[in-house]
Amino acid sequence: MIVKKDKSIVDKTPWGQLTWFAGNPLGNSDKITLGECRINTGCQNPLHRHPNCDEVLHVLEGKIEHIIGDESFEMNVGDTITIPQGILHNARNIGDKQAVMTIVFTNAVRETVGE
Repeated sequence: MIVKKDKSIVDKTPWGQLTWFAGNPLGNSDKITLGECRINTGCQNPLHRHPNCDEVLHVLEGKIEHIIGDESFEMNVGDTITIPQGILHNARNIGDKQAVMTIVFTNAVRETVGE
């Protein structure tokens, strides 16, 4: 099933936006969630966790610092990180332009606590 760009789900936030392309709410996947995360310059998303799925995040533009548990990782274009189910994490834009990342969750109905 194809989802045209104008049919994706956009969640605007104070720190940027999440755009959803695949998953249960769109009716085009019962296995995964696929989206794009944009974090504005100097902003970060809240510390949060996903109790029902792993997350994979791939940097397309910009530079971020990703906190996972007690560890910090600097990520640049082309870098990918996997975040295990239930682990607290967040991303902060440390670059000079908007950061853009592809995000994938291992569940078509992603649960989030703390976002």
